[in-house]
Amino acid sequence: MLFILLGLILVVLAFGPQYWVRHIIRKHHTPLENMPGTGAELAEHLIERFKLEGVKVQETGPDQNYYSPAEKIVGLSPDVYHGRSLSSVAIATHEVGHAIQYNRKEAVSKLRSKYTVPAKMVQGIGIFILSSTPFIGLLAKAPAVMALTVVAGIATMLASVVFHAMVLPEEYDASFGKALPILKEGYVPEEHLPAVREVLKAAAYTYVAGALADILSIWRWLLILR
Repeated sequence: MLFILLGLILVVLAFGPQYWVRHIIRKHHTPLENMPGTGAELAEHLIERFKLEGVKVQETGPDQNYYSPAEKIVGLSPDVYHGRSLSSVAIATHEVGHAIQYNRKEAVSKLRSKYTVPAKMVQGIGIFILSSTPFIGLLAKAPAVMALTVVAGIATMLASVVFHAMVLPEEYDASFGKALPILKEGYVPEEHLPAVREVLKAAAYTYVAGALADILSIWRWLLILR
């Protein structure tokens, strides 16, 4: 019973935030007739307005919205690139917000490069520990040692999620320090601002929600080890 309960908790942690993010974005994805341009057109306008030299807008694959500082590319998924919805303009402005952070060399722009690599390293260590648990159990021939190894592996995997969460201030600033003030300047009618805030909050938590999905790999390892 405890094993099943643990599995349910891990599933909720893994998929709950992702479901919420996707629900909010789809909720406000209906095209609006009075929207003057697409997400891509707004992004290109903002790049020109804020003089982000060398930054380009590029259409990407489904659900792939990002800013690549190395390539100076604002990548927008097809529905955002061509869309005229609140979700489209909010997400496009959020990604341009990242470009503004890097252009201004703000401190928050360094968080992703600072914590993403350690997060992947820690996650790799956790996977190695969990995968080696059966061999450690056979060598030690002690259930307590095997249990401690499992706990160490799980703790390491959770630490990886914490590292990913350290990037949240960068995402939050892109949404509420950059995108929302810009959209308030008349790009979106005032009556739609509450919905825009919802989308920007979802955009800010997308990165962390994706990292939480890694928790599900802990459940897979527990099933194998069981």
